[in-house]
Amino acid sequence: MMRCSGCSHDNPATAKFCQECGTRLRVVCSGCGTELPPTARFCHECGQRTGEQSSTLPAADSSPTAPLSLAGGRYEIERLIGEGARKRVHLARDTRLHRPVALMLIKAEGLDEAGRTRVGREAQAMARLGDHPNIGTVHDIGDEEGQLYIVAEYMAGGDLEQRLQQSGEARRLPVPECVRVAGELCSALEHAHSHGVVHRDVKPGNIWFGADGSVKLGAMFDL
Repeated sequence: MMRCSGCSHDNPATAKFCQECGTRLRVVCSGCGTELPPTARFCHECGQRTGEQSSTLPAADSSPTAPLSLAGGRYEIERLIGEGARKRVHLARDTRLHRPVALMLIKAEGLDEAGRTRVGREAQAMARLGDHPNIGTVHDIGDEEGQLYIVAEYMAGGDLEQRLQQSGEARRLPVPECVRVAGELCSALEHAHSHGVVHRDVKPGNIWFGADGSVKLGAMFDL
């Protein structure tokens, strides 16, 4: 089965578009960028295993409401990489530091002033925890004409939900991999708890992998 990252609907493994919301489903090789069938295990262009660093992505964001850049052009949005109930996550480029970043646009609908304050407070909390190797770093936060955004470390290895989707119908990872992921995740949570921070959004879609395969706990913006 292929689970849609936009609405979490389970689609047939051969599907190109989500049957529920129409989101395009695709597997992209992170080694050479070739678009592959959802069931591909290896890239036919460069031979890289798709489960290592590739990701199952929705089609590029075409929403007219999404800005092309933020912070005076510093963050240039390239494409949509995920969406939740309260945020849209884009791959963007920090033109000042010349690096890819994850740019989270917080959805304003139903978000009152207390909610906006909470987002800022939680961004500050995650920023303080960013010195741990298994916690994603928050780089920046801002508000541009009412659009609240958070800039965080980009995890090139995709998330755990994507890896489970690519692992076959059983949606299971090898036992050694499970043990490694659980151990690094526990280390991240222990570090957060020791600093008085309770992460409220631990789920496969928020457990990420760095380019080197290391586990990274994502931001806790469960609004």
